[in-house]
Amino acid sequence: SGPWMCYPGYAFKVPALPSCRPLLRLQCNGSQVPEAVLRDCCQQLADISEWCRCGALYSMLDSMYKEHGVQEGQEGTGPFPNCRKEVVKLTAASITAVCRLPIVIDASGDGAYVCKGVATYPDA
Repeated sequence: SGPWMCYPGYAFKVPALPSCRPLLRLQCNGSQVPEAVLRDCCQQLADISEWCRCGALYSMLDSMYKEHGVQEGQEGTGPFPNCRKEVVKLTAASITAVCRLPIVIDASGDGAYVCKGVATYPDA
């Protein structure tokens, strides 16, 4: 295992985390997140290698913007009409911590719980 397995073209394909989309929308809008929504997202994220979780979250965020025909980070549009782009990215970056799932933050194998670098995938 390692970071190489997270990039497209390899056998491991990072999914767009459909179960985490409602969690991100609810959290970003300040709404209460139902336990079932949280559980489903965390389970889906747990099935992804700890090397790839941040990339998967940023890939999900990027695809949500693209599906709405929004240039990444346009204010007040698309899937997050009430949420500033910085808040959306920080909320996505913290989903691993909300789920208490460790991530690997660099090639040395150092771990954390919050994704650092709020760039879109694959630069995460």
